[in-house]
Amino acid sequence: MKIGYRTIKTAIGTPIAISIAQLLGVSNFVSAGILTILCIQPSRKRSVLSAWDRFLACILAILFSIVFFELLGYSPLVVGIMLAVFIPITVYLKIAQGITTSTVIILNLYSAGSIPIPFIFDQFLLILIGIGTGLLVNLYMPSLDKKLKSKQKALEKNFQVILHEIALYIKEDNMTWDGKELTTTEELLDEAADIVEVDRENHLLRSKHPYYDYFKMRAKQFELLQQMLPLVTRLPKKDAISEQIAAFFEELSQSVHPGNTAIIYLEELKALRIAFHEKELPKTKEEFETRASLYQLLHEIEEYLLIKKKFKKSDVDKKSKREINTN
Repeated sequence: MKIGYRTIKTAIGTPIAISIAQLLGVSNFVSAGILTILCIQPSRKRSVLSAWDRFLACILAILFSIVFFELLGYSPLVVGIMLAVFIPITVYLKIAQGITTSTVIILNLYSAGSIPIPFIFDQFLLILIGIGTGLLVNLYMPSLDKKLKSKQKALEKNFQVILHEIALYIKEDNMTWDGKELTTTEELLDEAADIVEVDRENHLLRSKHPYYDYFKMRAKQFELLQQMLPLVTRLPKKDAISEQIAAFFEELSQSVHPGNTAIIYLEELKALRIAFHEKELPKTKEEFETRASLYQLLHEIEEYLLIKKKFKKSDVDKKSKREINTN
């Protein structure tokens, strides 16, 4: 059984908060541990926002408690009435995350039977210790780069398989592929997006995330791959051009990586288009349908490559570009 970081941080932060509160002589010192538990969040950004919401809600809870308990008395009915008013107001003020935390303070004040100024200060100190400890403990967040790198490799492997299967079908007209990579790719993209979002929230001062644009780019490319598959399966007849396109897809399948060499394949695609247009016109309906599907396929793969080209600066230097243009 694997113990998560939130569990570890909860196990560390709770006794620290209780110890500090107990050391300072705060009444209801156990509540400091409860407040810390409630403040442990999955990311730094959520932790900061949550801490602020909880702090405001707790201060509001103290004010409400003074008004309701001192005016209406200390009874369970008054607690219910106050919560019926307090909760909608926290929702309206967009600090609803602090409802549970502030309820702890409300019950502490209720159980005291009276609210003298020293006790209010006592509860304020309790809030600072509990929320502050949770916030400090939550500042440590493990790096998610390893997870993201793993998702990236798995995704690129799937792309290689999908492109290879497209090439194989164009060439041999035989589809024995079960298509499981399509399903796993969707799952990988969703999982990666969630991890990226958490990692972005862990870096409060970083505006851009190195993997955010990457997975967004792959998601767009995957949509195009899905659009290509029906075109490939509708190819009624094979010809010389389809063989060249199959070879192009095969070459592309072997070059899926984080870098940007799209310019090379766009140049090859340009040459393929020229060969396509120089081919004599189709004579039969079947040849026409094949040519139309292949033309649409070239358009889709061009969009696929252009998405990669826009993703980042090309990894192909100027010398390589000149060599491509002269060949």
